[in-house]
Amino acid sequence: MLYVHAGRLLDVERGRVLENQRIQVDGQRIVAVEPWSAPPVGSEVIDWSDKTVLPGLIDMHTHIADLEQTNNVAEPLLHSPQAVALVGAHNAYRTLRAGFTSVHDLGTFRAFTDVALRDAINAGQVLGPRINAVGAFITVAGGGGEVTGFAPGFQVPEDMRVGVYRDAVDAKLKTRYLFQNGVDSIKIMATGAVLTLGTEPGQLEMTEEEIRAVVEEAKLHGSYVTAHAHGAEGSKVAIRGGVRSIEHASLLDDEGIRLAKEQGTYLVMDIYHGDYIDEIGRKENWPADYLRKNLETTEAQRVAFRKAVKAGVKLAFGTDAGVHPHGGQARQFAYMVRYGMTPMQAIQSATSVAAELMGWERDVGAIAPGRYADMIAVDGDPLADISLLEKRPVVMKGGMLVPQQLATRD
Repeated sequence: MLYVHAGRLLDVERGRVLENQRIQVDGQRIVAVEPWSAPPVGSEVIDWSDKTVLPGLIDMHTHIADLEQTNNVAEPLLHSPQAVALVGAHNAYRTLRAGFTSVHDLGTFRAFTDVALRDAINAGQVLGPRINAVGAFITVAGGGGEVTGFAPGFQVPEDMRVGVYRDAVDAKLKTRYLFQNGVDSIKIMATGAVLTLGTEPGQLEMTEEEIRAVVEEAKLHGSYVTAHAHGAEGSKVAIRGGVRSIEHASLLDDEGIRLAKEQGTYLVMDIYHGDYIDEIGRKENWPADYLRKNLETTEAQRVAFRKAVKAGVKLAFGTDAGVHPHGGQARQFAYMVRYGMTPMQAIQSATSVAAELMGWERDVGAIAPGRYADMIAVDGDPLADISLLEKRPVVMKGGMLVPQQLATRD
């Protein structure tokens, strides 16, 4: 039996702070949370009595099992699946070390790399977060989920086109194929993308019929669909089509916000990384098309975010890590507070709300009996200074402390 002495504990389910708490852990799970009293003599105790203890954080939009964004549109073709898998293992540790003990990993160019990484982590072969994997993007040919920008006739490898579909029937079959190969949930590309040449963020790329076909197939597998959608119309079509969450929602209008609220659809709005793309993209000469589309969506997305917070829409934390470096996700918390959330709401978006979106609320998202002993400890009070979460916390996953560094460089 393990005991954790928490000086301050964030009860994210009730939105309160508990002082001087004892967290009792048996194996990987929490069995009791109660006011501190000395445990039995000889017990293993972790002393976080001078720290604030939070549930392990959850990033609902990462691309761990892939390469990070560069200025080269051909970058995905320059690395073998084996090399990408090893990069993914490194990204997984960086993410876990930053305090993110669970992630929704939303697509890889090399299909099923995320599934293999998830399985290796679950088997104890790789240090990383718990992963909900989508395997590949469900996308139209030449759409937001494709590798594009090449001369006509160039053949992209088949493992990069696993989710490319022709019509509603084919979309359903591709969805079924993904579940047959071990994915947890599905990601569709309802609109064009900022970082895909030849597509526009506001452009609708899937019909409601096609989206419904994917959603219905996912339900047969006890799962759900999340939709990449920048455009207002694409977001609304996806919501009407029955998706569980909208990623980005950059150009979402008032009608879309109202619809999301009425339908109980989650929004996952990556309001930090627009600044990163503009700064690093200009410095490293990313394609001008990327930079133009990023400018057209960044501030509009933040306006929509503020409106969605005010309207009471369910907002989950997601950063699109992989566009920016893994391990830096906590920078987004300050943006969420700047654009309308309280610090507690921002933390809840990355804990209890995110867990509910994934359907993992019985296992993660709070420090409570029955949940995995996934937690982080920080110096100071993140409710007074949310930027404290950007500093490397002490991290526990499943009752085990995460080493602060590995033998290789981080």
